[in-house]
Amino acid sequence: MLVAERRELFMDRLRSDRKLVAKDLALELGISEDSVRRDLRDLAAAGLCQRVYGGAVPVSPALADYSARTSVEPGSKQRVAAAAAALIQSGDRVILDGGTTTLAVVRALSPTLSATVITHSPTIAAALIEHPRIEILLLGGAVYKHSAVACGAAAAEAARGISADMFLLGVTGVHPREGLTTGDAEEAAMKRTLAGRAADTYVLASAEKIGTASAYRVLGLSDVAGVVTDTPADHPVIREITDAGVRVIAAGAEQ
Repeated sequence: MLVAERRELFMDRLRSDRKLVAKDLALELGISEDSVRRDLRDLAAAGLCQRVYGGAVPVSPALADYSARTSVEPGSKQRVAAAAAALIQSGDRVILDGGTTTLAVVRALSPTLSATVITHSPTIAAALIEHPRIEILLLGGAVYKHSAVACGAAAAEAARGISADMFLLGVTGVHPREGLTTGDAEEAAMKRTLAGRAADTYVLASAEKIGTASAYRVLGLSDVAGVVTDTPADHPVIREITDAGVRVIAAGAEQ
């Protein structure tokens, strides 16, 4: 089998099985694991998969820059946002992550909601300005234009001085074994810091993130109070997450 044919086979398997195991592929094709790993490295370099220990999983489409992400699964994001907004009660102190799904949460908030929102996203803070009964606390620091959030030492230090009832966490990948991941090490560290300042963390998991992984781990699935998603309950990844004892909060009529 030619290298190009082999790599096309790998991509077909990734689309159907949602994972590649290097040892199994080497045995099936009668080639060395080194050859398989070399192919996976090349596919990962082309942005076609995310390498993980022992093989590869699908790469998240949520890794695009902020403006491009606005057009990825907008309906799914709105359903997830509506379910997440319903978790917030009057009087709560809530940390909102940056990102397009979180922006949809802001738009889904009831105009009668009285709460305090803490965020490291200027975009989220600006969207809340017209909300009549929400107090806004914006955490400062160096702004990452890719995600429109503040990260780094100054932002982390500011975050360590606050506490909240809930953190609505945005990630780019939700995977049963790889956990919750994102594409930038500094952002992953900031998300962990924010999660550590909230009593409960809920993951905003629109459809494109389910079963995918990115390079940097934020938290394990067992570290969060729940996953908010509109991905059907019989989806194999959702079944695996549920079987592991993680709470899945159904968003919208498609569950």
